[in-house]
Amino acid sequence: MARSIVVTSGKGGVGKSTVTVALGKALCRRGKRVVLVDTDIGLNNLDVLLDMEHRVVYDLLDVVHNRCRVRQALLEDTDTGGLFLLPSAHTYEASEISAQNIRVIVNSLAPSFDYVLIDCPAGIELGFHRSVAAAREALVVTTPHISAVRDASKVIPILTSYGLKSRLIVNRCRGDLVMDSEMADCDTICEALGVGIAGVIPDDDVINLQSNALPPRSRRSEGLAAIEILADNVMNGTDTVYDVTRRYRGLFGFFKRGLRKLV
Repeated sequence: MARSIVVTSGKGGVGKSTVTVALGKALCRRGKRVVLVDTDIGLNNLDVLLDMEHRVVYDLLDVVHNRCRVRQALLEDTDTGGLFLLPSAHTYEASEISAQNIRVIVNSLAPSFDYVLIDCPAGIELGFHRSVAAAREALVVTTPHISAVRDASKVIPILTSYGLKSRLIVNRCRGDLVMDSEMADCDTICEALGVGIAGVIPDDDVINLQSNALPPRSRRSEGLAAIEILADNVMNGTDTVYDVTRRYRGLFGFFKRGLRKLV
């Protein structure tokens, strides 16, 4: 039976959908079967990130209206074995989809997969509650910026009221700014929010441009290395995090920090 995990955020633009796709791929590389469920009605992005937009025939709304079975709407990623997507509707008809609809769909997928990752709309409106009601666990994505952390602090108590155990993913963290005390580190953010850490992902172009057009995995990337650690943490319940400050320590690190400020 699959673990149903909602990936959410208080603020938009923190990289939630990109993290969802990257995490799904990393879990598949560990031999797991993963389905991504896009519940962001009208503002869906997972099909674009996975380069599946042209392949969509049926979507979430079609399943809800019984125009197709759930299996008919699923799309398999041609580059990552074991990864599937249930795309969201392109038109904004959110009122036609209830929390019970999403719950039924997730429960129907659970026996065939190891993980159901639910990409949740940002904020705490109807779409958020509809997505959260179908999950048993939550990953809250934030960036180290004060506005994103503040919005995450409003989301976490609501998740707790649903009985979900929440863990935090700090995305787009810059090690040079952390070393210079210009950006909060993950320990400070977790302490402020009162939740455990699931992963820290550095600001990295390979992750920011996540798509099927990515270079091969063999290319060195801090972001991809951090995603691999995140996947292990999700699977095993551990809290190891990628050290974003490693490159900026010592004498050479001091010069790297100085150079980055100049570019």
